[in-house]
Amino acid sequence: MSKLQFFDSVKKQKVLFEPLVENQVKVYVCGPTVYDDSHLGHARSAIAFDLLHRVLKANNYEVTMVKNFTDIDDKIINKLATFKFSKPGYTKDKKILKRMDTLNLQNPNILKLTHNYIRKYRREMSELNVLPNTKTPKALDNLEAMKDMINNLMSKDIAYKTSDGVYFDTSKDSNYGEISHKASDENSQARIEVNSEKRNPSDFALWKYAKEQDVSFEAPFGLGRPGWHIECSAMIDKHLAYKDTPYQIDIHGGGADLQFPHHENEAAQTRCSASNQELAKYWIHNGFVTIDGEKMSKSLGNSFFLKDILKSYSGEVVRFYLLTAHYRTDFNFNEEDLLSSKKRLDKLYRVKKRVYGGGKSAINKEFKDNLLAALNDDLNSSKALAVIDELINNANDKLDANPKDKAFKKELVANLEFIQYILGIGTNDAYEYFQFGIDDSMKIQIEELIEKRNEAKKAKDFETADKVRDELTALNISVMDTPNGVVWEKK
Repeated sequence: MSKLQFFDSVKKQKVLFEPLVENQVKVYVCGPTVYDDSHLGHARSAIAFDLLHRVLKANNYEVTMVKNFTDIDDKIINKLATFKFSKPGYTKDKKILKRMDTLNLQNPNILKLTHNYIRKYRREMSELNVLPNTKTPKALDNLEAMKDMINNLMSKDIAYKTSDGVYFDTSKDSNYGEISHKASDENSQARIEVNSEKRNPSDFALWKYAKEQDVSFEAPFGLGRPGWHIECSAMIDKHLAYKDTPYQIDIHGGGADLQFPHHENEAAQTRCSASNQELAKYWIHNGFVTIDGEKMSKSLGNSFFLKDILKSYSGEVVRFYLLTAHYRTDFNFNEEDLLSSKKRLDKLYRVKKRVYGGGKSAINKEFKDNLLAALNDDLNSSKALAVIDELINNANDKLDANPKDKAFKKELVANLEFIQYILGIGTNDAYEYFQFGIDDSMKIQIEELIEKRNEAKKAKDFETADKVRDELTALNISVMDTPNGVVWEKK
């Protein structure tokens, strides 16, 4: 079997994957800041690391996959001023009330806001066939771990106070900059907080002191709230880290825009903390999503919300489309390519229809090896889809030549199930896939017509049965009589 390798962002080359502990893998992926609806950029990252999750499992690793939710941030606090609550300051949600009490919050609005977007995010990720994560820690639930890490850094004079917060002294970390290789870049420094009291221009906030009407929490070093970077270091240390290895986790991932300053700062915090460990052995980053050549960004006004595209296309179609490009490349979205991608996925489902309702045998070893070899080569999904295209073309040729070849059909069912397992596509019922976009009232009407046709056929009233079929045809619906009953699809 081929060995798993991928491109390490720090080493800037493909490396052979060797876990810290035999047969186990610990992965941490930076999740969303939950102040708005998810966009295609979130989908791209989620699918890229879901593919990593699936490929690791296919290589027989026991995977611990963690993705956080940032539920305290400037963007969230700013959104509180404009977000329309049904009843501001009041909730009956028991989970929110319990967290509110635990966090000693006087106003639940921040929890109502973030809970709303977390719920939406999870629902949309499910539609994209993203596997559930092992853990999904939230920043607000891990404040004590952050405070402990900040206290430790202050005790070593690696962190220090200014009038507006607590900062990390980057000059105390001799390896600062090794993740992104951008620490001394002037353009990169523009993304760091400006404060004349800082010891060094590259120093960054660990704790931000409370402002008027700000969301804040008590801490030994002052009333305030955590900076963005500290949350991931603290949560990895608390929920995921090995304690007796040179690195806390095997793999850290996220979007390419997180390399600096976020991942650079995470690595520095962990390296200088009580653990004296490096944060991750491997670093993986996915490319941007662009529309008409521009990086997807709220500030550019071209952010394409996932909720909108899922009204017109199924989550699996979106997933398949995003898998057509290698995860490290920038992805230029356009609807014409999306439609072409859907037609490609349609071919898989049409083959699935041809073996509908049959049993399965063992998977074809050559096909499995070829598919896994493509994905073990830096998660090369575009190459993997080419392997699947070849399978589909050969399957249609064989089924055309010998439609009653039961042994081949059973093997094909097993091959299709492996595709579902490792790529998260082809998971729908072969006929229901072609029913996407038909609302519930229309489905009821269709089922009633099918039942009417069935009754007419039982009564040998073939004239009525044919008329009903014509009615269904007029609705742009095809019906097929199979050994498992009548099935239908949108033409």
